[in-house]
Amino acid sequence: MNEIIGKNIYSLRKKQGLTQERLAELVNVSFQAVSKWENGNSVPDVSTLPLLANVLHCSIDSLLGYAAEQRRITDYEERYKTNDYYWGIRPSHMCYEVMKLCPPVRPLRLLDVACGEGKDAVFFARNGYHVTAFDAAGSGLEKARRLSDRSGTEINFFQADMLDFRLEGEFDIIFCSGSLHYIPQRLRKEILENYQAHTSSGGLHALNVFVRKPFVKSPSDEREHRYKWLSGELFTYYSDWLITACGESIFDCMSGGTPHKHCMDTLYAIKQEGPL
Repeated sequence: MNEIIGKNIYSLRKKQGLTQERLAELVNVSFQAVSKWENGNSVPDVSTLPLLANVLHCSIDSLLGYAAEQRRITDYEERYKTNDYYWGIRPSHMCYEVMKLCPPVRPLRLLDVACGEGKDAVFFARNGYHVTAFDAAGSGLEKARRLSDRSGTEINFFQADMLDFRLEGEFDIIFCSGSLHYIPQRLRKEILENYQAHTSSGGLHALNVFVRKPFVKSPSDEREHRYKWLSGELFTYYSDWLITACGESIFDCMSGGTPHKHCMDTLYAIKQEGPL
């Protein structure tokens, strides 16, 4: 395994035109560490993998040698392969709610889960948050990086599947809009508990999820790898957090080119530790 990772780092570094010294500088390690990786004498620390994958423009799985086994979990990989931005570049209304609840009056670490083409991640970075963002679709991340470059922002983008990726570092805000329906019921508790455990005290979760309603029919009901939640289910995972706002709404959607409706639950919750 060490040799495979080392060879991947070497070839990807060369492809990007980076010296060992420059790669070391970009991922905050010594050039001796990079040399050891490439020689198969050691492997990168888990906490370094997202930044390393971002710098080398690859996914964590491909860095570790698992690219051939990656499963296709989203059809947006193809939808994002256009010049236009599939979702546009205007930020979600949830972004403004996050700014009200946790304004960036101090450096705040924000994670955008399943960031798509990066419109929300870029909005947060432009407004002073320290943003990390990941998505399963490489084509979306390419456009996200371009959008970030045009706006003059620095964002740690990397490719990962939310079903497999687990947090190691701590964040002040975890944001996820329009993607939690990819998580099957059996993984929801594990994934949300991982996100909660790696959120700082007083930190915020801003999440939404599509929910099933018998009177609301949408094209996504028939698609693979989509698992709508029960109404109110998301809120039950935050019974020991301060829920500042939660609600349910039905809205019109044109994704895929066919008019339809969705029902969505939205949650804003703040982590509490110890008696007030």
